[in-house]
Amino acid sequence: MDVQVNSIVGRRSYRCDVLFRVIDIQEKDNEQIAILYGEDYRLIADAPFQDLVQINQEERSKITKEVESLEEQSYELFQQDIHLLREQLDYEATNGYSEDVSYFQVPGRVLHLDGDPVYLKKCLDLYEKIGISVYGVHCQEKEMPYRIGSLIEKYQPDILVVTGHDAYSKMKGKKADLNAYRHSKSFVKTVREARKKVPNLDQLVIFAGACQSHFESLIQAGANFASSPLRVNIHALDPVYIVAKICYTSFMNQVNVWDVLKNTLTGEKGLGGVETKGVLRIGMPYKPINDQ
Repeated sequence: MDVQVNSIVGRRSYRCDVLFRVIDIQEKDNEQIAILYGEDYRLIADAPFQDLVQINQEERSKITKEVESLEEQSYELFQQDIHLLREQLDYEATNGYSEDVSYFQVPGRVLHLDGDPVYLKKCLDLYEKIGISVYGVHCQEKEMPYRIGSLIEKYQPDILVVTGHDAYSKMKGKKADLNAYRHSKSFVKTVREARKKVPNLDQLVIFAGACQSHFESLIQAGANFASSPLRVNIHALDPVYIVAKICYTSFMNQVNVWDVLKNTLTGEKGLGGVETKGVLRIGMPYKPINDQ
């Protein structure tokens, strides 16, 4: 079988339930092993060549269309939420529509660290589509704890996303054992380092984790939102929807956890968090500068 780096494959042993991109090929005990990144889910895995099935373009297109349909549904629901949030801001800023005032919005700054450059680009495109200013940084998961301090100092974010790829392995231990996860330990260390810089959960809102990540450890380390309570896979774009909800909520209001999760593609099985304030600030009056 002509499996190469960047080939799209499925795993026979899992009935090809997830599409993977081959990112590396290694030799182990005289056997070729493919290192795999989920094509739509933030999952990392490895598999011997004999377990791989190459996915042809027709099959890939069919699955891609199904995923894109889910993404579009989630985006439309999010747009409805944003419309309601803007109506609420209008009502509050104009004292119940009784005053004719103009105002401006000061949105939060987002720093997004991603272990996958392809997913980072996909997330940055969605941030732009939604209208959120973001600094995107590609960084290998194991390097994140050592880079996060200087990145926070450089960008001074209001919201931090720490994500990439992860996976739980029964062979390495029980679900409670942090060592049984591919990158959860690195995510936890990164959150702890970030909290050394900004301890307050409302001054720096953190989302951390990827597929099957150790949710409890991430929350205990100081994340506001994390994956994955039931150790399920999360979609590549889920962190963006969580961040966007917080960005468009006033800092005077708390973000209801369920309101944040309901329009993600994964939902409460793969994502969870604690009560958190929004980061949007309203200013007035808005006086546009006219060119003379």
